[in-house]
Amino acid sequence: MIMSKNFSTYDLGLATVLVTLNYKLIKLDKTNPKKVRFVFEEDKKIEQVMMDYWNDKMKLSALALFNNQKMLKNRIYTDA
Repeated sequence: MIMSKNFSTYDLGLATVLVTLNYKLIKLDKTNPKKVRFVFEEDKKIEQVMMDYWNDKMKLSALALFNNQKMLKNRIYTDA
């Protein structure tokens, strides 16, 4: 059985960008009651996306970002 690696972040903005770019969100880890960890399927390009995000080089649809952030917040605050 091949084990796939995961990439995780606590940053809602970065998680929103990754969802908008169609990276597969595996789960929201709510183990820590003060913050949520977003766990994504690892991809060889995810490191570059993260660097582009932190260096303000992202060019994405504002509407898509807003809708995806709203979806992530809904998932954070539901029990599922």
